[in-house]
Amino acid sequence: MELLSPAGNLEKLTYAYLYGADAAYIGLGNFSLRAKADNFHLSQFSDLERIKGGNKLYLALNIYFHDRDIRELEELLTELKNAPFDGIIVSDFGILPLLQKHLSGMEFHLSTQANCVNTESARIYHDMGFSRIIPGRELTLDEIAEIKQRVPSLEIEVFVHGAMCLAYSGRCFLSAYLSGRSGNRGDCAHSCRWNYRVLEEQERPGEYFPLVEGEEFTTILSSKDLCMIEYMNHLKEAGVDSCKIEGRMKSLYYTAIVTRAYRKAIDALSGLTSIEISGFKEELYKVSHREFSTGFFFGKEDIQVPTKKSYMREYIFLGTFAEKVRGHTFRIDVKNSIRTGDVIEYIGPDVLFIEDRNFQLFDAHWNPACAAHHGKVFYLKTGCNVGPGFIIRSRIPEPAVQPPCPQT
Repeated sequence: MELLSPAGNLEKLTYAYLYGADAAYIGLGNFSLRAKADNFHLSQFSDLERIKGGNKLYLALNIYFHDRDIRELEELLTELKNAPFDGIIVSDFGILPLLQKHLSGMEFHLSTQANCVNTESARIYHDMGFSRIIPGRELTLDEIAEIKQRVPSLEIEVFVHGAMCLAYSGRCFLSAYLSGRSGNRGDCAHSCRWNYRVLEEQERPGEYFPLVEGEEFTTILSSKDLCMIEYMNHLKEAGVDSCKIEGRMKSLYYTAIVTRAYRKAIDALSGLTSIEISGFKEELYKVSHREFSTGFFFGKEDIQVPTKKSYMREYIFLGTFAEKVRGHTFRIDVKNSIRTGDVIEYIGPDVLFIEDRNFQLFDAHWNPACAAHHGKVFYLKTGCNVGPGFIIRSRIPEPAVQPPCPQT
């Protein structure tokens, strides 16, 4: 099975491949359903080709197009001919003839936003020219297996990890209604994740839905996250061709750790590694996440219960190792402050983690530093066996328990 990872910018794309992705998917300007991600532009195509190497790269053109969008797309088609994409993800199949006309030989993948949930629709889309579908997330594994059995030449890609949407296959109007930002145009405000104080139904005045989270709010509209790391064999048996990780707007740390865990799981399933992978699976809990579920794959009972918790986070992403400059000293790209004396951890593509409390920091002029901060040049010297591309993190300290006030 192909492992497909998200990339919101060039740095995340680099780490997606470095930590084990076979393929990555990106957005282009305002044509992606993640308009708030950095996304990519025509001037970056040479960088994309360099970073991609022998891996695959898919472009998400998965908004619903207005005529003005189609006119803008037509102006880009000449440039797209020379782009290093292996496939294009499409929701609005009205633009398919235009893409087929100008991008001959390109693969076209049907987005989950198109809500393909049955064999007959899958067959029609295949006949139209789609080589792959990402079916609606509401399908069970049995339903996915049936589509694959009845249309065997059609590739099937499914989401295996990440955020789930409250609405049917992401067709949601809540954000547009509450904030004027359309989720179907890539500008979702994630209104379902907000904390609501009161929910009252018109026909039952004075009867309120119970508040189940915190003291003054409820997360009734917020879905659990998806995590299928323990069920990769079920996905393979169902005929899934590509396992997709959600999260183009999430951090480099998320991209790397989640990609690495699923890489190890797929390799173990395929007999390509004999290493113990339980630790890599456990790392998924060290990345910001909501309560995990198995989505709709085994029925709706699990996913239809909203999460009772907001994001859970145990670690802070501190930065990454850039190039080695001398001995065991590296230039580091600092994302959050690093202080000498702290206990930090290093993570590599094949290294679970290494703890270090004896590192040294230097500023841009090679003066010893007690702390390294984002936006400035710093170097880190360590005795640990690390290299470029390693990630630095630290555990979030437990909140201090305040002693009770003395009795008077």
